[in-house]
Amino acid sequence: MRVLHSESSTGWGGQENRTLNEMIAMRERGHEMAVVSRPGARILERALEAGFPTHAVDMRGAFDLPAIIRLRRVMREFRADIVNTHSGRDTQLAGIAARSLGKRRPRIVRTRHLALPITSIITYRMLTDRVVAVSRFVRDYLISAGIPSSQVVAVPTGIDLASYAPVVGGGTLRAELGLPAGTVLVGTVAILRVKKGHADLLRAAKLVLRRFPEVHFVIAGDGPQMQNLLRLIGELGLASRVHMLGLRRDVTNVLQSLDLFALPTHQEALGTAFVEAGAVGLPVVATNVDGVPEVIAQGETGVLVSPGDPAALAEAISGFLEDPVLRRQFGDNARRRVSRDFSCEIMARRMEELYTGLLEN
Repeated sequence: MRVLHSESSTGWGGQENRTLNEMIAMRERGHEMAVVSRPGARILERALEAGFPTHAVDMRGAFDLPAIIRLRRVMREFRADIVNTHSGRDTQLAGIAARSLGKRRPRIVRTRHLALPITSIITYRMLTDRVVAVSRFVRDYLISAGIPSSQVVAVPTGIDLASYAPVVGGGTLRAELGLPAGTVLVGTVAILRVKKGHADLLRAAKLVLRRFPEVHFVIAGDGPQMQNLLRLIGELGLASRVHMLGLRRDVTNVLQSLDLFALPTHQEALGTAFVEAGAVGLPVVATNVDGVPEVIAQGETGVLVSPGDPAALAEAISGFLEDPVLRRQFGDNARRRVSRDFSCEIMARRMEELYTGLLEN
C-alpha cells in the first residue's frame, strides 16, 4: 500500500511522534509511506532524516484553494492509496483534495490524537472514510459527539520497544548536569502547555524537597509556557533543584536517567510519554484523567491522583522516593505492560488491517 500522511501542525509532540513511528513500522511491513506538511514543520525534518519522501504545502486556512490544488498534485504524484490526516486544517484540505479525485480517489483516514471537543463534525462524517482514535476514551467521546460507531476504531499508540531497552548504568543526564552519580532524579518529558500541568509539578516539587532536599527535578520539552515556568521556578526558590532541559532529541537517554516519571496532565487522550516511561521501566505518578488510566494501572505500574492537586501529587512522589524497592517493582510491571500492549508492531498491524479493509471495500 502507498500511504500519504498529512499534518498541518508545525511543532513536535506526541502526535507527530506517533505518526513517524507508525510510518517506520509500516515501512518495515513492506508499505510505501510519505508525509506532507507545512514548510518548516518538524515532522518533515524528522521524516526526511528517516528516509521518507516529504512534501511541503503551505496550508494557510481550512479552505485554502491553492493548498487543495497542491495536495491533489502530491496525491497523484505519490499515487496514494490511503491519505491519513492528523489535524483539523489538513483534514479539511486533504479531505477535499482526495474526494475531488473521483472514483479512483484514495481512502481517507483521520487519526484523532486529542482529548478535546471536536469543532466540526462534518469533517469527520463527510470527508473521512474512517476515524482512528488513539484510546478508548477518545473513541467513546467521538461516538457520543455523533460519529457512527462503525466509523471509529481505537488503535492505541505504540512505540519501538527496542529503542527503549534499559541500559547498564542508566542515562548520562547526571553527568551532563554535574550531579553526583547517586542523585535521585524525578522528571517529565512533555510539550510546555498549561494543560500538561507543569506548574502543578513545580508546586509539588516545593513540598517534596522539604522531605527529600537532595532530590533533583528535570523537565524536558519546549513550548509556550517556558517563560512562565522559569518565572515560577524563581518565585518558588527552586532554581538549584529544577532543571529545564528544553527540547531534547535524546528522550530515551533522559528517561533512562530518571528514577521516577511524573506528569500531572489535566487533559490527555492517551499519553505517549507514559508509554515511553513504562518502556524503560519507570514507575509513574500521573493524573486520573481521560485516557491515562488505559496506560497506567493504578497501584501496579503507577499512582494516579486528581488533577490540579499539588499536595496529592507531592504525596505520591514522596511515596516512591522513600521506597526504592517499590520503584523497581512498579517499574518492572510497567515494562511488562508496555511490551504486551503498546508496541509499534501491534499499532502497525492494526492500522494495516484498517487500511486493507478500506481498500478491499
